[in-house]
Amino acid sequence: MPRTELGSSDRLLDELRSWVEAETPTTDPAAVNRLLDRCQADLAAAGGALQRLPGRDGYGDTLLCRTPGPGGQDIAPVVVAGHLDTVWDHGTLGSSMPWRVEEAKAFGPGIYDMKAGSFFAFHSVREILRQKTATKRPIILLLTPDEEVGSPTSRAAIEAAAKGARAVLIPEPAGQGGACVTARKGVGRFDIQVRGVSAHAGGNWSEGRSAVVALAQVILKIHAMTDLAAGITTNVAPIKGGTRPNVIPPEASCEVDLRVPTIALGEQLEAAILGLSHEQDGIKVSVTGGMNRPPFAETPEIVALYDHARGLAAKHGYELPKQHRGGGSDGNFTAALGVPTLDGLGCTGAGAHAPHEHILWRDLAPRCATLCALLEEIG
Repeated sequence: MPRTELGSSDRLLDELRSWVEAETPTTDPAAVNRLLDRCQADLAAAGGALQRLPGRDGYGDTLLCRTPGPGGQDIAPVVVAGHLDTVWDHGTLGSSMPWRVEEAKAFGPGIYDMKAGSFFAFHSVREILRQKTATKRPIILLLTPDEEVGSPTSRAAIEAAAKGARAVLIPEPAGQGGACVTARKGVGRFDIQVRGVSAHAGGNWSEGRSAVVALAQVILKIHAMTDLAAGITTNVAPIKGGTRPNVIPPEASCEVDLRVPTIALGEQLEAAILGLSHEQDGIKVSVTGGMNRPPFAETPEIVALYDHARGLAAKHGYELPKQHRGGGSDGNFTAALGVPTLDGLGCTGAGAHAPHEHILWRDLAPRCATLCALLEEIG
């Protein structure tokens, strides 16, 4: 067990409930900041050195907390990072996803992705500070507001904290079988806008140029880029276009999600998708965007970090398998800097971004203990 006393799963669940019941959609910076205020107050009272970066572009603030640790500023820290925002709109808690506990499962919007894991990080650092637990290195905790939309405003802070760090821990949700993550695909996002020519669909059909038809042709080309054997996937959604059935649609649009396992494939597919821009016969196709999360590749240093975590998990009574995951996280940014990064250290459960989102709440204490022990022991 870690030297820091963390409490039982029942105790952790009680406080986690207050986090889940504080709805924090990414699009409401004030709501995210209210939860951040609570975290800041507790960490300040415990003696953490705090820096709060003001939000911008419609997103909430980012909070950094540094523990004293040995060696002060001269020794590379261990970084642990979690996000407070969720994909769920206000009112979800009171309608389709009320807080509830049913035997081994605890339900609520954002509980699995990733309030339980972010609470692990916060609670571990707070208790290390409160109890003055000796750690081998200083710890930097980051709590961020915008991961669910690609971390556009917090990426710089994450990368700045990670540069020169000994290791980065990301308590995103555990995978199937409780697996942590040692590699992730890179993520690209693109926006496609098509302009055509409007006309009466009956009387002047030949004068029109359908933006919807042109977009459909582009979508089929993007779909054909999927290569499951190579680890490449594309997805087009949402799609918009047209106004009425009797009007040739003058405009249409869509968004594109791209996942790739390597930087080289990311560069290749990014160029291919951007290359779909063209103008011909009254149709103009404009493609913008690019790779927004670099691939996170497994390295020997990451495997060594995983082996450490697996040994701690065994002491806390559970197996810790590892997996490579298709979804991106803030770990993509830190791993791409060459910093050993271990991800998926959050709670077990299922249903990220889905109505049945839940955690297996009895795993809160042992999973949090492993994260806390890593923070104490990484040398």
